[in-house]
Amino acid sequence: MVGILNPLYDAVSWIIVQFHSFYSLIFDKDSGWAWGLSIVSLVVLIRICLIPLFVKQIKSTRNMQALQPKMKAIQERYKNDKQRQSEEMMKLYKETGTNPLSSCLPILAQSPFFFALYHVLSNIAKGHEVGVIHANLVDSAKNAHIFGAPLAAKFLDSATKVESLGATQTNVRIVTVIMILMMSASQFYTQRQLMTKNVDMTVKTPFMQQQKMLMYVFPVIFAVMGINFPVGVLVYWLTTNVWTMGQQMFVIRRNPTPGSLAFQQRQERLRAKGKLVEPPEEVAAKEAVEVARANRTQPKRQPKSKRQTTPTGTGAGGGAAGGTGGGGAPRAGGGAPRAGAPKAGAPKASGGSAGTGRTGGGTKQGGAPGKQGGSPGKQSGGKSKPTNLSKKK
Repeated sequence: MVGILNPLYDAVSWIIVQFHSFYSLIFDKDSGWAWGLSIVSLVVLIRICLIPLFVKQIKSTRNMQALQPKMKAIQERYKNDKQRQSEEMMKLYKETGTNPLSSCLPILAQSPFFFALYHVLSNIAKGHEVGVIHANLVDSAKNAHIFGAPLAAKFLDSATKVESLGATQTNVRIVTVIMILMMSASQFYTQRQLMTKNVDMTVKTPFMQQQKMLMYVFPVIFAVMGINFPVGVLVYWLTTNVWTMGQQMFVIRRNPTPGSLAFQQRQERLRAKGKLVEPPEEVAAKEAVEVARANRTQPKRQPKSKRQTTPTGTGAGGGAAGGTGGGGAPRAGGGAPRAGAPKAGAPKASGGSAGTGRTGGGTKQGGAPGKQGGSPGKQSGGKSKPTNLSKKK
């Protein structure tokens, strides 16, 4: 196995040596800056080479997003048969040429370089030559420190071994713990950013469950394994996590997945700047809504005094009651007219009596409220007129 990976060890060591030669022109060749920046530059070079895989990862994510309505239909159809549901999902992936594991391609592609760097630094810590890093470079890299911690030191190294590298165990553990926490936090934030901003969470699919699981699993894995990594490897992995986070933020902001929260935010930004060209039918629909909203009139609210002063029995209902009282009962104005009472043909007194809804006659007291009775009282009085005339005759 070691023989198979020897070309990769040679390649990684050669790249580090070339960058170290460049940074030695700026910093001390034995300093942690020269060797640390060489590792960072190795990460940047590898990530630039992996950009095509990152683009493929984005396309796969978009395809998964487009397939979500069909996935939801499969879930609803076979919700009681998990095996059939999984079979239909795999059939859909095959028909559309979508690979749910494409999101892991950048990580998988980096793994050989990660293990090669781990092997190189481990040999440096032991004082062994590796690849193109010969004896003099091994001593230089072995004595290089980053914030007081040697590049080849680990969290679990004994105090004696750390002292042989020219440092203290306390410094090594403090630096490694801080870097492990930063590495795990950056990994978690990167995955969470993808889940909350660039994915539609309303549809539950195996892809969504996979991404959610990775969001919690990867930080834990890095935290547990980080105590076994040399400081130089922690520098490598922290750098690649920061690169991934920045690269993803750029892509999500500039080219988000349609239907995601980031897509809505981008549309709002473009609309505010006047750069968003919306379809004509959408513009017409929005204008129609605005016109309808502008022309809509709210009913006027009546004062409290007007809503409560209308007495019971007035209005239409009161008028009907008044009409019955005015033309019916013998004690009411339906009998012989009293002295001083208005004539039967005059609708005013009859309307007044009907308007109040009382059964009393046509006195002045009855007539005065009758004026408030409204038109229905007058109609009632008018209907009672023939009855009174017939009785009078």
